[in-house]
Amino acid sequence: MSLANTVLMARPASFGFNTETADSNRYQRQLTAAGLTAQVLAEFDAAVATLRGRGVRVQVFDDAPEPAKPDAVFPNNWFSTHADGQLLLYPMCAPNRRSERQPELIAALAREFDVREVVDLSGTEQENRFLEGTGSIIFDHVHRVAYAGLSPRTDAALFEQVAEQLGYRPVAFRATDAQGQEIYHTNVMMCVGPGVAVVCLSSIADATEQAAVVASLTATGHEIVDISQEQVGRFAGNMLALEPAAGGQPLLVMSQQAHDALTPTQRQTLERHAALVPLAIPTIETVGGGSARCMLAEVFLPTKPA
Repeated sequence: MSLANTVLMARPASFGFNTETADSNRYQRQLTAAGLTAQVLAEFDAAVATLRGRGVRVQVFDDAPEPAKPDAVFPNNWFSTHADGQLLLYPMCAPNRRSERQPELIAALAREFDVREVVDLSGTEQENRFLEGTGSIIFDHVHRVAYAGLSPRTDAALFEQVAEQLGYRPVAFRATDAQGQEIYHTNVMMCVGPGVAVVCLSSIADATEQAAVVASLTATGHEIVDISQEQVGRFAGNMLALEPAAGGQPLLVMSQQAHDALTPTQRQTLERHAALVPLAIPTIETVGGGSARCMLAEVFLPTKPA
């Protein structure tokens, strides 16, 4: 299975500006609008409805209010699932994000899907070594390649360990924003979809590393859509390719802001490979500093026999 047709989304109970992640995430903004919670839940519920309307299976998990988890709406950072039945638990940089790893959620998945092995990497938090799931790692499941932009939240050795665990070829690099700060998550500046890849090549300053990324994507048959730093700031790199559960044309999910940031030519290129599915999530993006892809945890696990 190269694209997921099922995603898990966490409906937040305590969404808000996370002071513990603000140092490394320059994309989040403090916002104290009246009715913020209602606004966020309305955006979340509309996103779920849109995805279901396009044929994606969405499993909604209600976040528990205690302890408060301001970033619970971004579950892709703390776990990933794989077609061989592995479920990986990842070490999180911000201490207040570690409680997002909820046994109840894993148990809920295990009731419907065949979780054959749980690989818990979270112990490296004690060594201040982090790897934040599919925020840190972009998986090309078809060609078994894993990409990672190294940062305080993405440890090089842990990345190589996970790639080896899963049998993927690792491609690591450093990506920086327009101010020269390391981009906190790879999925802010890169997306690998079916036959197409979105990447901000100018963020990879090292010519050798940039050439290695281009060579890898080209060798695996991906048409490259190169986005600017300004587009990265509008979350144009934060996309996820999915497929409808009943089959059909692949979908490329992104925020409305990301969609609007693309040029007509970029949109046309993407549309040759997938149908574009924009989600209106401006409050979640502004306060959380993450976008549509971050809200979607793919479920690749085999279903249990009936």
